[in-house]
Amino acid sequence: MNTFTSFDGFELPVLGFGTYKLKGDSGADAVAGAIAKGYTLLDSAFNYENEGSVAEGVRRSGASRDQIIYTSKLPGRHQAYEDAKVTIEESLARTGFDYLDLYLIHWPNPNVGKYVEAWQAMIDAKERGLIKHIGVCNFLPEHLETLKDKTGVLPEVNQIELHPYFPQVEQLAYDQANGIITEAWSPLRRGDLLSDPVITDIAAAHQVSAGQVVLAWHIARDVLAIPKAASPERQSENLGALDLALDPGEVEAITALGRADGRINAQDPAVYEEF
Repeated sequence: MNTFTSFDGFELPVLGFGTYKLKGDSGADAVAGAIAKGYTLLDSAFNYENEGSVAEGVRRSGASRDQIIYTSKLPGRHQAYEDAKVTIEESLARTGFDYLDLYLIHWPNPNVGKYVEAWQAMIDAKERGLIKHIGVCNFLPEHLETLKDKTGVLPEVNQIELHPYFPQVEQLAYDQANGIITEAWSPLRRGDLLSDPVITDIAAAHQVSAGQVVLAWHIARDVLAIPKAASPERQSENLGALDLALDPGEVEAITALGRADGRINAQDPAVYEEF
């Protein structure tokens, strides 16, 4: 699989695997199946309550630990420095791993005003060897600039809501200008845009699925999508997007579907609080 590279040389595959709502034995089996199909980037979170199940999926797959890029996230309620420090340690303990490949702040929660503390705790955890790479989710340019001004360290990854109805043109441009890899959560907008005529017409022209078209659109824009797929069939279908090349006109037509109110739940990081 091709890769995207951050400003400091961190390489991530152009398509990852989301694990939201994948829990317990069935979740571990789904993760193991995804790894068997070729996925290496796994996206978990403290708030998903599945860090252990995703790690168990890695073990069940038989894959070497160094072949897997395991991600987890710090919840908003633990952004104070000491809380963040302990939560990172707890995430690591839940997995049973010696280190986490990537750890992200889940939301900036700017009204709480502690995301810089959380970021410093993550910088320190990286220096301790608990985390190899650090990043954020849902950070606007103003939040990223604050991290740079206060700590001198920019995130390597910014995971944001991004899909054809909310293409994030300005945020993506900022991330790319600063060498930050942009990941897309809910890259298929939970499936509600797969019947859009623009997307279905392009899918028919290429004789592929609508989902593959949307994932190929992400890749063409240098966005790393992390779709969740519990079934083996959907896991394989999503990987088929790697073989689909959209022409610039098709990419532009899909981007033009963007709406001012395109967010799924109107979760604006400037005001939204997640705990």
